[in-house]
Amino acid sequence: MEDVWRRSGVQRASIEKLADGDAFHSFSVDRRQGLWKVRGLGEAPLPLFAAADRCAETFSAEGVEPDVALRPLTDGREVIEDYRALQLSLRAHPLTFVREELTRRGVTRCADLAGIRDGRHVEVAGIVLVRQKPGSAKGVLFITIEDETGIANGILWPDRFEAQRRTIMSASMVGMKGQVQKEGEIIHVICNRIIDHGDLLHRVGDMSFPHKTGRGDAGQHPGSPDRGDKGWQPEPRNQYWPPHADGMDPEEVVRFKSHDFH
Repeated sequence: MEDVWRRSGVQRASIEKLADGDAFHSFSVDRRQGLWKVRGLGEAPLPLFAAADRCAETFSAEGVEPDVALRPLTDGREVIEDYRALQLSLRAHPLTFVREELTRRGVTRCADLAGIRDGRHVEVAGIVLVRQKPGSAKGVLFITIEDETGIANGILWPDRFEAQRRTIMSASMVGMKGQVQKEGEIIHVICNRIIDHGDLLHRVGDMSFPHKTGRGDAGQHPGSPDRGDKGWQPEPRNQYWPPHADGMDPEEVVRFKSHDFH
């Protein structure tokens, strides 16, 4: 890390931003290790020593720190940190980690709206991308959300918007509950209710990629009771779902930025 810093000639703050964006992953240095190394760098060398290092095509380290074994981030925390630093992630979409729970709550995937008949009542959920309330729309609010399968567009009439203004304008992840309206290939959800699903988003950082299992997988993934077992009962949900996995503050969650136009 110090070699990159000295040879590039950029400010240490710029190197720290690169590490925060996981830019050194190809050097087998993950985000947490990169930040640790950057923040351990000393001051820039004096011009005389810097010139000598350039001539020798090497650098003189001021000191050698012992390697520290840092606890790796969970998959979910890596995605959250990508969004915090870059507002996107190439690893996965945050809703990938909570899809199982969303399904239990009866939430439809955005991509599945195309197969739902016109007029049916549904709920879709996702991260808020856009909120817009054009002046020519007479108080109608248009909202676009995104899950791991695609986007969905919702419409709220003025009375519905005013009744739920706080949730609509403050929540980063919402469920749109209402009636499907189709006009050719254009699909909207006419929203009766907007639900704040921030409780799920706060848990993503504690989670790893879900294991996809099928029938007969109990031999490879034991420990979970089977629905067909005698005495099986559904596990109750509570505010601690799912259990924390990496010991980090569950409220330490990135604020997903939306584009709002009024």
